[in-house]
Amino acid sequence: MKNPLGSIGFDVRELENRCNPGKMQPVLVVPHGHGPVSWLVMRLPVRISASLVAVAALALCVGIHAQTQSPVTSSPGNTAYLVIDPLANVHYDNRYDVSLGMAYRHIKAGPNVLQGANLGGLDLTGSYWFSKHWGVQGTGRYYVGTSGVGQVVPNTIKGPFVSEQIFAAGPEWLGPHNKHGAMLAHVLVGGAHFNSHTYPETSEQVNFYNDQVAPAVIVGGHFDLNRSARWVFRITPDAVITRYGTNYGSKITQTDVNFAISVGVEYRFKKKR
Repeated sequence: MKNPLGSIGFDVRELENRCNPGKMQPVLVVPHGHGPVSWLVMRLPVRISASLVAVAALALCVGIHAQTQSPVTSSPGNTAYLVIDPLANVHYDNRYDVSLGMAYRHIKAGPNVLQGANLGGLDLTGSYWFSKHWGVQGTGRYYVGTSGVGQVVPNTIKGPFVSEQIFAAGPEWLGPHNKHGAMLAHVLVGGAHFNSHTYPETSEQVNFYNDQVAPAVIVGGHFDLNRSARWVFRITPDAVITRYGTNYGSKITQTDVNFAISVGVEYRFKKKR
């Protein structure tokens, strides 16, 4: 029986020579007729199958490695984020809060003193809330600093110390607010204690108010910036109204309106209304 391929031969080594030009092999041709088939012809399907398996395994390994190394954000549809919002639990439903700040206040130490005094100190404030928008607030403030003096004879006193303590309470109102911050308003009524540290000179000699306790009214509010559900950064600008007098000479009583501000932190307690 004749070879169905006729005189057509299958050159395996020529194929290998083309694939691997650096490693030349002698060419064997399948003989015509009933001649034996070269063992290289029989090994060709095995080599091709093994090569395909190796290529497939390599591609699979590369794909798995690329999948494990690729970030989650490579596909917008499958991106997963762990969101932590420190302001998520800000609800303005606390019963108590307290704040402490560094305070500044401008004051006139006497009715005829032209130079004002810039005082520094502390502002401690606490609130009790009846509802979300209404509460009662109390404050205690201490200020100290130096002041200019009035006409002094002889003019030997320079920059004596003065101090003031204010205690007041009144209604507080929660205005516009969200989880980021809030605006609050208050009107506080109480007393102010003025003390002129001029010893051995008297208040009359430096034209100061005499040491006394006088009425005081605080009108202002807070600007709150929430840092968490409990902690708040607070700025408190106020107008402070005092009515001091003198117990010497013509006994002048004068109403003074001066600016005060404090900057500090507030803490909201966990107890809710």
